[in-house]
Amino acid sequence: MVSLANQAVTEARQRLSQEVRGRRGRAVDPGWANRRLLLRGAETLSDRAVARLRTVFDTDDPTGQLKAAWEAKEQLRALLSSGSLEEAGDHLWILEGLVGATPTPETKRLLRTVTRWWAEIEVLIVTGATTAKVEANNTAIKNIKRCEARYGWSGTGWQGRSWSSSPGL
Repeated sequence: MVSLANQAVTEARQRLSQEVRGRRGRAVDPGWANRRLLLRGAETLSDRAVARLRTVFDTDDPTGQLKAAWEAKEQLRALLSSGSLEEAGDHLWILEGLVGATPTPETKRLLRTVTRWWAEIEVLIVTGATTAKVEANNTAIKNIKRCEARYGWSGTGWQGRSWSSSPGL
């Protein structure tokens, strides 16, 4: 869910660069130069990083839409780390207000996704249970298969053998 929020910030930054400059971002543009800073959590930013972020919003965000997307991302992070359903509901209410004040395609999509997944988010907040381990295992399996395809490994190794045909068993 947080990756979806980061995607919204990235897409807002890219869209605004295209609208304002008529081109993709470049290293000389504050928004592009500090693109990773936009994806970090607010609590991890140093004073220097906060100053750079303010510069991005002041110089590269004439419409305020990039700042709105960043604030929505931070509000979603706060919602997902809530300790109770009441606190999460408050964060959802604030998120709805942020999106209502500066509706961008990215923030509206983010809010729509959060409301669609609200039942699952409630389960996360109440139980703390996630599918992170399953997702990590699935990713590892996909990476192994990609390596097999890339390097021409075949299934004749450990995968192609059965226990009964192994010597000594």
